[in-house]
Amino acid sequence: MVHRPSESVTHRQIHPRMVEAMLNHAAHDRPTEACGLLAVDSQGRVRFVYCLSNADASARAFTIAPDEYFGANRHAERHGWEIAGVFHSHPNGSPGPSSIDLNAAPAADWLYIVVARDQARLYALQDRTFRLVGRLATDVGKDVGPLPPTRAIGSLA
Repeated sequence: MVHRPSESVTHRQIHPRMVEAMLNHAAHDRPTEACGLLAVDSQGRVRFVYCLSNADASARAFTIAPDEYFGANRHAERHGWEIAGVFHSHPNGSPGPSSIDLNAAPAADWLYIVVARDQARLYALQDRTFRLVGRLATDVGKDVGPLPPTRAIGSLA
């Protein structure tokens, strides 16, 4: 059974290289919102960041392309992980969740990361409100623990 990641993951448990992957994806997809998924292991640790396509091609909303969602899910399952989080960017806004984010949140126990202006913040959803868990570091020298033995970003193959 997978632990509920929003209860167990802190900003220090997401490796800076994973944060950099999300920031790079957001920069690449600007001016539209970038999006992706997070896979966690049985201890609730983030093990993989999937940078995916925004099917909406919008600067104010995102929908993960269904075929990419299923590809990420299959990849995660092959490694014994579970999709348990989502990230997206606010290309013209702040790294805080919007009312659109709150209404679209799929599950209370998921991780939510919002990226904007070279910042990334981790949120947990509690009582239909986002609570800031922490700002995510991109400095590899900070105390965030070892890089997981898998790649932080890559092909779903």
